Amino acid sequence: MLNVTFFSQIVSKLDKSRSIKLVDSYQSDRYKKGFTSWSHMVSILFCQFAKSQSVHDISNGLRSATANFNHLVILKAPSKSTLSYQNKKSSWEFFKDYYYVLLENLG
Repeated sequence: MLNVTFFSQIVSKLDKSRSIKLVDSYQSDRYKKGFTSWSHMVSILFCQFAKSQSVHDISNGLRSATANFNHLVILKAPSKSTLSYQNKKSSWEFFKDYYYVLLENLG
């Protein structure tokens, strides 16, 4: 039986090809190993939808959804330290521009 969560359905509506174009233009995945801008965005969205209070909540919440990773298009749940580091070091411009892509496509 296929178990697709509501969150997976939301993520499936996101345009990954436009995300890839933004990643290329900002080179936001240049020094990342395994935790891409896409994975970071899915983690941030999960934080918002799950009303997470900490990186611990995000990491554990995504880890509990391991059966649905193929629907989320991420390889594995990020660790707390990876999330914390990427939140500090990632460029906010990628997320801002992707927001406008979403607004254009879903609006």
